[in-house]
Amino acid sequence: MSLHCWARATSNVVDRLPSDHDAVTTHRVTVGRVGRTDRPRIELPDSVDLDEGDVVECVLDGTEYHAIVETTMTGTRTIQRVADNTRLAHEDGGENRLVEWVRDADVSLDGSAHLDVVTAGYKYGLRTPGTRVVYSATDAPDDSLADIARDLDG
Repeated sequence: MSLHCWARATSNVVDRLPSDHDAVTTHRVTVGRVGRTDRPRIELPDSVDLDEGDVVECVLDGTEYHAIVETTMTGTRTIQRVADNTRLAHEDGGENRLVEWVRDADVSLDGSAHLDVVTAGYKYGLRTPGTRVVYSATDAPDDSLADIARDLDG
C-alpha cells in the first residue's frame, strides 16, 4: 500500500507513519565529514532520487527541519546542513541541526545512520540504526504551491 493510500485508509487527517512500515524505504548512509573538518555530512545513495539544490524536509529525532541537497567536488550528493526552516536553509543561516544531531545521537563521523524515505522527493528522516521513529505521514506540496513559496522566499 502506498504512503498516500495508507494515510487515507487510516484517517481523514495527517497520520503517523512508523519507520518500520512497508511504505517507508530505509537506506544505510554514511555520516561523512566535510573535507578534513569535524562537520558532518550525510552521503546520499544513488537510489535516492534527489538533485543538487532540492529542498527537502529532514526529520531528526521526530522534529521536522529543512535541508538543501548539495554536491561535492567528486559528485557525491550530500546533506551538509539541516536548518529550522527553508529560508535559513537557503541562506545558510541559523543553527546547523545536523551537527547537533550527530553530537547528541548515537552516531559518529565516518559511521552510519539510517535514512528513511517518508515521501520521495519531499520528506526524509535520519535515525540511529536500530531505533524506531514515527513520522507525520504527509504528501509533498502541490508543485504550484511550492513555486509560490519559492517566489515568496525570494
